[in-house]
Amino acid sequence: MLKDKLLPFINRYDEISSLLSSPNISSDIKKMTELSKEQSSLEDIYNKSKEYITTCSNIDENKELLDDADLGDLAKEELKTLEPKKNSLEEEIKILLLPKDPNDDRNIYLEIRAGTGGDEAALFVADLFKAYVRYAEIRKYKIEIVSQSEGSAGGFKEIIALITGKGAYSRLKYEGGTHRVQRVPETESQGRVHTSAITVAVMPEVDDIEIEISPNDIKIDVMRSSGNGGQSVNTTDSAVRITHIPTGIVVVNQDGKSQHKNKDAAMKVLKARLYDIQEQERLAKEMSDRKSQVGSGDRSERIRTYNFPQNRITDHRVGLTLYRLDAIMEGGLFDEIIDPIVTFFQAEAMKADVEI
Repeated sequence: MLKDKLLPFINRYDEISSLLSSPNISSDIKKMTELSKEQSSLEDIYNKSKEYITTCSNIDENKELLDDADLGDLAKEELKTLEPKKNSLEEEIKILLLPKDPNDDRNIYLEIRAGTGGDEAALFVADLFKAYVRYAEIRKYKIEIVSQSEGSAGGFKEIIALITGKGAYSRLKYEGGTHRVQRVPETESQGRVHTSAITVAVMPEVDDIEIEISPNDIKIDVMRSSGNGGQSVNTTDSAVRITHIPTGIVVVNQDGKSQHKNKDAAMKVLKARLYDIQEQERLAKEMSDRKSQVGSGDRSERIRTYNFPQNRITDHRVGLTLYRLDAIMEGGLFDEIIDPIVTFFQAEAMKADVEI
């Protein structure tokens, strides 16, 4: 029975509550932090479990009253409300019982790069980044630009930002892939629609202890910062380029005036990329023996098209099309796209019994 599956969550939550009130735990900051995090992760399933068990108990009590001459009609009316509520709670609990992605509560590095389309692609990188910034503001996330490389006609060849906030990865993890834009560039005199493409990568922020990099595996070069049109240029060798020799990954950071800060920022991005590679390999291995692949995060996959002439945005993975592109881009209303995607992958995970 579902109730039997839920009792361990309730018991563990109550146990943690008792432990947190213990004098021994209150003096152990590390243990208290661990328990608080565990309890926080159990809070949703705990509350839904208590509500579900109470609802089931109320259903049983009302069923016993159906033959009562005085209370039978009232019990029948109560059941009309309670039984649909029970079904709804069961669906919510099924989602909460799915294996949780261990990265869901992490902060993220959002990396957007121009692909095919030259200057127009770089301009769209800037437009999409602005839309993500608005979305982050709506979600109360903090956003910090880590690195940027300007395009020759504006926009960005590449921009990397750190987005911090509870659930940042869980909300944005499905944004990774190729994003295609169709619109008339400002430089187009004949009004023809051009198609360009950019890539988005969403990488969890990792702690130093999670990814260890041997000094022998990296090459660090320092150089003078440079920028488009003389911007961001300084006269000291503060720009840093780190090459990870085993993988060939190169990270360049020149945004700060301090060489030390640029090196630290570049190392954090490098660790995020290496962790992301590990995660992709882990997911690929887990899915290799399964019939359905869920949330593969294939960077080469074309996931979305932004058609400005038709005011249309289409997510190809879930077959969703909305004619509200302007509002989504200007208002950062990505939940209109993200919510259906999350629901889709949750449903696939329930069918395939794989992590989402």
